[in-house]
Formats: sequence, structure tokens, C-alpha cells
Amino acid sequence: MISEELATEVTSTPEAATRWLRAARIDEVECIVPDMNGIMRGKIIPREDFIRLMEDGLRLPEFLFFQAVTGDTADESSVVNPLDRDIRAIPDLTTMRLVPWYEEPTAQVICDCVFMDGSPVDFAPRQVLRRVLDRYAEKGLQPIVAPELEFYLTARNDDPDMPLSVPTGLSGRKESGHQAYGIEHANDYDHVVNLIYDYCEMSRIEIATMAHEAGPAQLEMNFRHGDPIELADQTFLFKRTARLAARRHDMVATFMAMPHQDMPGSATHIHQSIVRRSDGTNILVDETGADAPALLHYIGGLQNYVPAAMSLFCPNVNSYRRIRLESDAPINVHWGRDNRTCGLRVPDSPPAARRVENRVIGADSNPYLAMAATLACGLLGLEEKRGPEPMVEVDAHTLGVSLPWHIHQALSELQESQPLRTILGPRFVDAYVDVKNLEWHLYNKVISSWEREYLLLNV
Repeated sequence: MISEELATEVTSTPEAATRWLRAARIDEVECIVPDMNGIMRGKIIPREDFIRLMEDGLRLPEFLFFQAVTGDTADESSVVNPLDRDIRAIPDLTTMRLVPWYEEPTAQVICDCVFMDGSPVDFAPRQVLRRVLDRYAEKGLQPIVAPELEFYLTARNDDPDMPLSVPTGLSGRKESGHQAYGIEHANDYDHVVNLIYDYCEMSRIEIATMAHEAGPAQLEMNFRHGDPIELADQTFLFKRTARLAARRHDMVATFMAMPHQDMPGSATHIHQSIVRRSDGTNILVDETGADAPALLHYIGGLQNYVPAAMSLFCPNVNSYRRIRLESDAPINVHWGRDNRTCGLRVPDSPPAARRVENRVIGADSNPYLAMAATLACGLLGLEEKRGPEPMVEVDAHTLGVSLPWHIHQALSELQESQPLRTILGPRFVDAYVDVKNLEWHLYNKVISSWEREYLLLNV
């Protein structure tokens, strides 16, 4: 049994990593690369082999970034190298963590990817986020983010043609109705939630609060605020952690945006503030604590560019089932103070914590790309000194839809937005659109139960 002190130790150098791996008696190391969908790709390596490779990295094929969620590859992409060349995955040793559910001590580490000449792989999602953060750093700024991630627990379902069902809780019953913030309803899943917390504590994933959301067995985990790369790493690792904890109790944790037909969708809300690197002060407020012009410029950037970035916030066909008139999810980019009907919310907060919450993002988003995109939209507003539309003080759902209705439309808007192409990287945008267009093509080949039900005999 590894001690808690050793399990939560942070390594930053090859020497420290080597000492930690041997002290913890690690057997294998999972070298992980987040792909376009936030799926874990990579290799599993024996400890001593990893120690020999950690500085130079391990070879992986470039095509892993061009894999659809189905595993099919966008071979026709103009970005992928036709020679199917190798890249090198370089472990970020500060991300070395214990994998807490294995019987044999196992570590996991997130890798950054470089081409064989040492230059960063510009279409790797973690590098896209770093590219945006570098642009902030050039201006002497540092974003601070705090994600909130919703997900459902469901009963196991091995038949994809059958709807998902609510799992049986500790009460012996299946939850029904809408029980947002219900304490006893959250308690019904304490056995899963407590295991999630245990796993998170052993792998340095910092959860601040948990709440029951409006759907049956729908939960929300709030992360502590901090550096975007670190929080994207934690969110990325958390999804796997929740899935494994649920599996131990014969349940499924799903981050689909709309897993149930008539229930609320699941979102990722990202709170974001911008501080000066020199002294840590918040640029969104002035010396008196009142809103600074930067707050309005930041909101203006989000309002102008979030629709074009929608495919990065809502990346799947299923994502757009959540964005609908009868949903609690936002359908536009109006902004308001402490107004949860708006896509962009400024929560009531003291000056040091003044921030903007992007509520458009789905739980199925890749956390690296969702953070990169929302920070990019805000930064463009700061650079352009773009003013926002007037604040709304009514239910924003009464003001109409201004977001793309489906993934195909969203991809077209991303492809055509020159400012987003520039800030995120044109090769990344082209690669991402190619992967998502492949998924759209594969989806369109499937005949749904709705079509068989209503078209088979009626047309």
C-alpha cells in the first residue's frame, strides 16, 4: 500500500521522477496523450524502460490525432502526413500520478508531443491550449479557471439500441423526478461518490464541492480554481476516474451531453478571470473594485466568437440535443449578472474573484480545447477592445437562439473564422474539422430507430 504522502508527491525532474517511481514500487507507467476528442491514447511501459525513455520520449504515430471517436482515421486530411510518420511523446513529469484502482502499483503521466525535429505538434490539443496561454503571457497576463463538470450515473447497458436507465441507489430504489441540490438524493450514490473522492485524492485531482443536479442520478463536481493547463489535466483525468469508480459499483458514469431523451443535459461550466502576472491582481476590476473596461471587452469577445467556436464547446452530434428551446441550457450568448439563463454569466463575487462563466460548453467537450477556445474568445475581445451587447435582466431563453443548431453548421463557422484560426492555429483548425467531418459522415450512415418507427410504413 502506497502512503498518501508518496502518492500525492509532485515530481518535476527526471531524478525526482526516478526516485518516486522506485520508492512507490511502480510496476508500469501509462504514457497518455489526449486526442481530439479527449480520449486517452498512448502506450503502457515497464518502469525501468520508462526511466530510460522519459527524457527523449517515446514514439507514437502522428495519425493518433486524426482518429474519430469511432477509431476511424481521417486519412484524407490535408494536415496528416501521408507517410504516417512518427512523433515523440515527451512526458510532462509534473503530471506523474498514481493510478489508484490497480492492484499492481501503476503510474500515469500526460505527455506533450513534438515532431522529430523537436518542434511542438501544433494540432495536439494540449499544445493548442498552451499556444493561447503563451499569447496571454506575452501581454503579461495569466488566466485563472475553475471548471464545473456535470455527469450522469446510469445502470449498465450493453445494448446501444436501448435507452439508458436510472441506476438503483443505496435506498434500493431508482430515482425519479427532478431533484436539483437534493442532499438525500445525492446520498443515494454515496458509495460511488466516496470512491470517486478517494481515487481523486490519491491522484491529485482537487474537487471542491459536489451537488446533485436536476436529472435523476445526475451529479456535478466543481474543481478548485487555478492554472488552465493543470485544470484541463485534472478534468481530463477525472472523467476516467469517475467511470472506473462507477464501474466498481456496476454503474456507468457518462459525460454525454444528452444521455436521456427527456432529461436535462450535462454541461461543463468554466469560470474564468484574468490576472496580471506581475502582481496577481484581477484585470476585470479597477482600483475601487468596480468593473473595469477589460471585463466588458472580455465579454464582448465571448459574445462575438463563441458561436464560431461552438464545435469546440459542443463537439458531437449528441451535443446539440442539449441546445434547444425547452432546455435549461443556454441557447444564446447574452450576458447577465448572476443570471443562469444566459450563456455568459458574471456571478456575484468580491472584486478579487470577479469572473465570467461560460455556460455554453457541454460535458462531452475536450477540456483542453474547451479552455483554449473560451480563453481565445475572451482574449480576442481584449485585443479588439470589443464592447458587449447590453446586459439582460430577463430570462435569456425568451430572446431566441443565436448558437449553431448542429455540428455541421458549427464546423463551417469555425473554419470561416479567421481570428480563431489564427489564435488557435490554422493547422489545428483544419485537422479538427477533418476529424469531426469524418464523424458527421459516419453518423449520417446510421439509420435511427425514429426513422424505422415513422418512415417505414408511412411514406
